[in-house]
Amino acid sequence: MFSVYILHSCSLDRFYIGQTEDFNSRMAWHREKIFEGSYTAQANDWEPFIIIDCKSRKQAVDIENHIKRMRSSVYIHNLKKYGEIIDRLKSKYAK
Repeated sequence: MFSVYILHSCSLDRFYIGQTEDFNSRMAWHREKIFEGSYTAQANDWEPFIIIDCKSRKQAVDIENHIKRMRSSVYIHNLKKYGEIIDRLKSKYAK
């Protein structure tokens, strides 16, 4: 199963958006700072904000790119607040 995930850092007041096939392993990589110099290496307090389960890697990549194109923390907060937005994204990128 593939997932789009959004992490939040309180210390940076920033979000990080990614996609993966194995969220638990990827989260461990972020916390252990496996990728030195990466965006998530800037803080130690990344926490999952939203995890969206997807049917395929293509769907996950498409949803990830859609969210990144929005460039809006308000949009990310609305994804969490209004689950129907996520449902519409999954339908839009179901192919």
